Amino acid sequence: MKCFIYKSSKKDQLYIYLPEKDNFEAVPPILMETMGNAEFVMELELSPERKLARARTDEVIAGLEEKGFYLQMPPKDPLLDMRGGGLQ
Repeated sequence: MKCFIYKSSKKDQLYIYLPEKDNFEAVPPILMETMGNAEFVMELELSPERKLARARTDEVIAGLEEKGFYLQMPPKDPLLDMRGGGLQ
């Protein structure tokens, strides 16, 4: 399955995968607002055997087929996720 990957101009490490180039119809308007300008990064051929750096290929494919897009969120910052023992 072919997909097209775009990065957010507003949020670092936020990416959206689409099944068709430049077709954002399935993406909710609030998500597009959060993304800012979606900047094209690359075209990629997905298959169950293909490994991705920060997403599970099966989840990406399922999102593309079921919702018409897949959203890759930035990794969690462990310093921001500390509970009760934050930095002083």
